[in-house]
Amino acid sequence: MPQVVLLTERLRLEPLADEHLEHEVELDSDPEVLRYLWGRARSRAEVERSHVERLAHADRVDGLGMWAGFLTQGAGSSIAAPFVGLWMLTPPHGPDQVFRPDEADLGYRVLRRYWRQGFASEGSRELLRHGFDDLGLTRIFAQTMAVNEPSRATMASLGMRFVRGFTMSFDEPLPGAEEGEVEYELRREDWLASADHASSGMP
Repeated sequence: MPQVVLLTERLRLEPLADEHLEHEVELDSDPEVLRYLWGRARSRAEVERSHVERLAHADRVDGLGMWAGFLTQGAGSSIAAPFVGLWMLTPPHGPDQVFRPDEADLGYRVLRRYWRQGFASEGSRELLRHGFDDLGLTRIFAQTMAVNEPSRATMASLGMRFVRGFTMSFDEPLPGAEEGEVEYELRREDWLASADHASSGMP
């Protein structure tokens, strides 16, 4: 199935498209948002290159890719819905990931003004539902720096469990890189037994 629009109580997740580029530029212009990814703001040229790469994820496995999230309030009005952030459910593609079409990498990046309001977990929970219930994935995982406590807390709140720590080599390591990386996962059988799956209304 192709990428689809996903809805939560407060968010509309739209498959990433060229029309979302300016939102990506805004998101990546905040060094705090990129603290555990780049450690600095990114230039427009860098974001434009990443935009092409982000779009390409949707071509690798049907239904997977990246989504731009917008507030659903004011839907149907002439006022553009406020942009909140980016969510990803992509085929494994990182340097410490093995490609499997039945697995996906979960990620999220939210504008700073929407931090600590539950948006990262709300959008991610819908991607978990989509991945397991709609696409039949067997495993969804997420990775971050070990020192990234906010992201790790979000992963835990989604029912994901810590499975391993690992190290990677960087030309310009970020502060805290010496503590390594971590991976959390949620498997299909655990999702099917979870309260989140029961509340989704799926059989």
